[in-house]
Amino acid sequence: MKTDGVHTIKAGWVVDGRDSGIQEDVLLEIEQGRIRRCDAPPGADNGPLDLDLSDCMLIPGLIDSHVHLFMSGTADAAVREWQLNAPYARMQAVIETHLKQQRACGVAAVRDGGDYAGHVLRFQQTRPIGNHAAVTVHTAGRAWRCAGRYGRLIGRPPGKGQHLAQAVKVNRERIDHVKIVNSGLNSLKTYGKETAPQFPLEELRAAVQVVAYQKKRVMVHVNGREPVRQSLAAGCHSIEHGFFMGADNLRRLAASQAFWVPTACTMGGYAKHAGPGSREADIARRNLDHQLEQMRQARALGVKVAVGTDAGTIGVHHGRAVREEIKLLLEAGYSIPEAVQCATQHGAMLMGLSRTGVIAPGYWATLLALPGGPQAFPANLATPVWFMIDGRTVFDHRF
Repeated sequence: MKTDGVHTIKAGWVVDGRDSGIQEDVLLEIEQGRIRRCDAPPGADNGPLDLDLSDCMLIPGLIDSHVHLFMSGTADAAVREWQLNAPYARMQAVIETHLKQQRACGVAAVRDGGDYAGHVLRFQQTRPIGNHAAVTVHTAGRAWRCAGRYGRLIGRPPGKGQHLAQAVKVNRERIDHVKIVNSGLNSLKTYGKETAPQFPLEELRAAVQVVAYQKKRVMVHVNGREPVRQSLAAGCHSIEHGFFMGADNLRRLAASQAFWVPTACTMGGYAKHAGPGSREADIARRNLDHQLEQMRQARALGVKVAVGTDAGTIGVHHGRAVREEIKLLLEAGYSIPEAVQCATQHGAMLMGLSRTGVIAPGYWATLLALPGGPQAFPANLATPVWFMIDGRTVFDHRF
């Protein structure tokens, strides 16, 4: 495909990321990396094409709204222990590998939830972008947690005698968003076990206000009814995980401006790697079933859902986990356009990427071609044939 002028592309089907149905026989024109035209002219002869994708379905480049780039999805205890303790000089290659895995699966942007040493933040600030198409990375650097509570692997507590809002205010790290941990993990020993909030409501609300003043957003790791209720009351911008939050909180989510990032596929990963027939495997599967039911309710209520995978968790691999989460959305009753919207436009909105995540005039040409039409979805997510980020071709596997 030519590198200058106007590129003309014919797509058999387009799902544009806005839950506006599935268009057929669409012509796109791309100029200087942006979409100039996207329509389905009735029987018109549009002249020669630069790229014929008549046998493919075109969607926006995917977005994973919750990853941990410093960790792999492996269940190998030795590898995980090494990654949790390795210096940045060694972790740089690990992070780059994970981004290559994301890119190979058609992921154009990721939202990182932090690591204990701030390795991803350092990587982001020093990575050479050059002239190649790169996956956009937004990171929290290091998350905030309460002293003595869950979250040591992804962050740190405020200083001694310091409130959360004070710690956030004086932090000088050049982060993209703030990550706060406000509950524990889901138990794989006791089904439905909930933990208390990590921070008092007023302390959490004050921190969210500081972040808003800094023109950033808060992603909050939170599970259980009271921790989620409190996080929404404090004004957090996204509920990450949200297992066992309950129907009342889903209604609160629907009435708010907040997004929900369910990360349901984590439970599939745990179930797969727990011992066969073990209590842990059984509870992980039950946790997944409960989360799927909450996702069904969220769809009915109109909750804004963004695809996030928690990639780096055991059994949750960078890149391919996105298609697993999309499959779960479809299982929960989402239509193909709705599921694509969760994995594209909603992720872009959550990351503040105003001209990404939609196939429409004026948007960046970040496009993913999948073989076959909607009838092949989501299986064709495993074999993307062509990928473009901001008008630059990432790969072309058609020949």
